[in-house]
Amino acid sequence: MQTNSTPPAYTSLVAVGDSFTEGMSDLLPDGSYRGWADLLAARMAARTPGFRYANLAVRGKLIQQIVDEQVPLAAAMRPDVITLVGGLNDTLRPKCDMVRVRDLLTEAVEGLAPHCERLVLMRSPGRQGPVLDRFRPRMEELFACVDELAAKHDAVVVDLYGAPSLGDPRLWDVDRLHLTHEGHRRVAEAVWQELGHDAEDAEWRTPMAATPPPGWGARRVADVRFTRQYLLPWIARRLTGRSSGDGLPAKRPDLLPYELTQEDRA
Repeated sequence: MQTNSTPPAYTSLVAVGDSFTEGMSDLLPDGSYRGWADLLAARMAARTPGFRYANLAVRGKLIQQIVDEQVPLAAAMRPDVITLVGGLNDTLRPKCDMVRVRDLLTEAVEGLAPHCERLVLMRSPGRQGPVLDRFRPRMEELFACVDELAAKHDAVVVDLYGAPSLGDPRLWDVDRLHLTHEGHRRVAEAVWQELGHDAEDAEWRTPMAATPPPGWGARRVADVRFTRQYLLPWIARRLTGRSSGDGLPAKRPDLLPYELTQEDRA
């Protein structure tokens, strides 16, 4: 974590990535998603009048799509800060060429680093459970590439994968793929601190207090719901080559002043 008695006066932020950066599953009353990037932008906007923010992330995007569709736009905006989180969707595919993923992530970093004051990369969080264990070697290979690229290009790495709190299943939505609001809040805090700001929650890595685990029946009901509502549709999309983000636009495609909302002030 970086510390700085005088926080940096960043005036703009562009977020690049997939569903994690789009904000799923931090659902707002109007049905839209907020997420850690919006929470971070709100904090920065509260300190810096005229702060500008764009979020180019779209759920389901693979690293090739991020390179092709988002990296050139983000680089052209030349913001103070760019966050890049990508490649994890690739690692979760049955067939994944990790050499290609590493090459594309390298291309993304090389396309962004010269066009911002601070590039932020992440070791993405991982939910505890057997599904993650199956893909863990790929994920860790991806994170090793993140570390290498950060060292080469003087980027910040936010280590969410190593945070005990973010492995807690209670911080993940029922789809078991996306964080709840509390999970996104902790991610925003982690990035906030790595950007040199004083901690607002110094204990974001600390796990929540233990609670009695759900009973056998409740676990089976949750498993059936998860399988029907999320796992089977996810498998169907993989088999047909479709994505949950097909045809969806970026949530904030333009680098514009961030208007603080009622939720931000709550």
